[in-house]
Amino acid sequence: MIVASPITPLENVLRSILDFFHNSVGLPWGWSVVALTIVVRIALVPLVVRQIHSMQNLQAHAPQMKEIQKKYKGDRQKMNEELMKFYKENNINPAASCLPLLAQFPIFISLFYVLRHFANNPPGGNLSWLHVVPSIADPVLTHWSGYLLLFIYAASQIASTFFMSATMDKTQRWIMMVLPIAFIPLISRFPTGLVLYWMTTNLWTVGQGLVTRRLAPKVAPPPKRTSRTPPKESGDGAKPAPPAPKPAGQARVVRRKKKKRARR
Repeated sequence: MIVASPITPLENVLRSILDFFHNSVGLPWGWSVVALTIVVRIALVPLVVRQIHSMQNLQAHAPQMKEIQKKYKGDRQKMNEELMKFYKENNINPAASCLPLLAQFPIFISLFYVLRHFANNPPGGNLSWLHVVPSIADPVLTHWSGYLLLFIYAASQIASTFFMSATMDKTQRWIMMVLPIAFIPLISRFPTGLVLYWMTTNLWTVGQGLVTRRLAPKVAPPPKRTSRTPPKESGDGAKPAPPAPKPAGQARVVRRKKKKRARR
């Protein structure tokens, strides 16, 4: 009750939305949870837009950030200071990529208490989903369908992490993709409706990532300098003079000398 009391208003809001979809729209309780998930994701669109812009900004400045990390590799404190300074100068907010996830956490907890109330005091209507899940208020592993939902949850979580963590370090990205599998023993104790909620939001994230990758412009990698790359212009805008060509006569003299040596 100590944990539940601060989020009681949000719990009442979620229950009202579920009642609206079930009583007014006529959806079963399971599909009402799916509809609730869609409403939550639509409400989080502004945060998702900030998340996408932050990820694109990080990707565009990735080469400069790697240079800072290499330069101050031996001094971690100095490296963090320089990175924070770089973020401030380029208007980068690394925490923006975590905002949608943090915003969903209180909703997840509130829905947990709503479904627990459904288990203690079942509402009128059918609590099954797709005629496969007997009750969205029961724990996940009380029926064989729970194993199927856990598999879909893990696959969708890995896919959503793959699309939304493109700018992470490779090690961090692998950790984020393995964590859903490590959380399965904990999630298996939750009500089935919670897994249904998280599975739906993961599938939404996958679709969102596909659309974003198609519409977002690709960041061009920085050009690599070679021996043939022309030098940059000077600060006053004047182009540097081209290198003087070698005199043609000198090359001819060298060739003649080689021919004489060959005759000897």
